[in-house]
Amino acid sequence: MGAALAAAVLQQGHDVVIVSGPVGVDYPAGAQVIPVVTTDDMLNAAGEIFPECDGAIGAAAPCDYKPLKVSDQKLSKTGEPLALELIETPDVIAVLGQGKRSDQWVVGFALETDDRHFRATVKLQKKCCDLMVSNGPEAIDAADNNVELLGPDGRIIEKISGSKQHVANRLIHQIHHRLILSCPQQPQ
Repeated sequence: MGAALAAAVLQQGHDVVIVSGPVGVDYPAGAQVIPVVTTDDMLNAAGEIFPECDGAIGAAAPCDYKPLKVSDQKLSKTGEPLALELIETPDVIAVLGQGKRSDQWVVGFALETDDRHFRATVKLQKKCCDLMVSNGPEAIDAADNNVELLGPDGRIIEKISGSKQHVANRLIHQIHHRLILSCPQQPQ
């Protein structure tokens, strides 16, 4: 979905910077790609580049948890159980949304299995997003997607189904008209 969105944004004539973890995706040649490994890396890279951007689209979530302790060497077998403690990772889109300027916008994605609309609306508000795209796990590694685009009040603006490129084109059309054209311009 991220690659399709990048292609749609480039087609509109905008510059694109992608902050991406290690994935097997070919991004459009016209996009600048900043490779990262961890969620903390993603937050740092996105935090550095976001002040120079008009907006951000969080098309895919990095991992939600990370190990509390990371060993720098092999853990040898002891014959005893090993407990793995996990802690939450920072929410990149929420951090960007909470720190955005009045002339910036943020669009999030909410991949949910239950109560999709309700949970997407909660994320929309909690993450200070301007729009939220709700979809389900069937979108992962699939050629097609089925989404709902939610407005700032949580109401459905548009339901979109089809190839990921078609969905991306419709989403970028809505983002262009609802956020890019209506956002106050930053003073030069």
